[in-house]
Amino acid sequence: MIEWELHGMEFGNCNCSYGCPCQFNALPTHGDCRAVGFFRVDRGHFGEVRLDGLNAAIAVAWPGAVHQGGGTLQPILDRRGDPAQRDALHRIITGQDTEAAATFFWVFAHMCDTIHDPIVTDITIDLDMEARRARCEAAGVATGRGEPILNPVTGEEHRVGIVLPNGFEYTRNEVGRGWSESTGAVVNRLEDSYAHWCELHLTGAGVIREGDPRRTAVG
Repeated sequence: MIEWELHGMEFGNCNCSYGCPCQFNALPTHGDCRAVGFFRVDRGHFGEVRLDGLNAAIAVAWPGAVHQGGGTLQPILDRRGDPAQRDALHRIITGQDTEAAATFFWVFAHMCDTIHDPIVTDITIDLDMEARRARCEAAGVATGRGEPILNPVTGEEHRVGIVLPNGFEYTRNEVGRGWSESTGAVVNRLEDSYAHWCELHLTGAGVIREGDPRRTAVG
């Protein structure tokens, strides 16, 4: 396997209720699972190929819970990348060059019966994890928007997060609500449902956690 590492940010929106039962090993709110995710690479590499400053996205859908399989995945790659960079991003987000079940990319890909050829387009990602806000677009393919959950009585912004010390996607996130759409091979329309913001710090062996010296620099 080729060694790789990504350090960046993610905005993801799925069709579950704000808490997302999947984060707690429970079945999805509506029985099925549909999601759109955007990934910003601040620093990263795949072997000798640098990935700094690139973006990627996915649209995905399963007829039941993720772990029950049968899903369909549409990878979306940043037009700004050269062929080697796009190939590297594609391999990472489809779970290749990754230890079994080490990352959510691996789990998603291996729970899908169909992985479509990647779409290459312009991807813009504007997100603020602290503020729980995001506006993202993969031109012609997918959009995503995120906002804080509002208190139903006072209308004030409600702040909540999830801690997963052993998670394969993140160790801590910020939770809000989101609206997303995807077209083409995976059609999703998500409205005022679970959204999260999280730091991405992954390798082919999994999440880099607190105390790991690799948190200070990407090789």
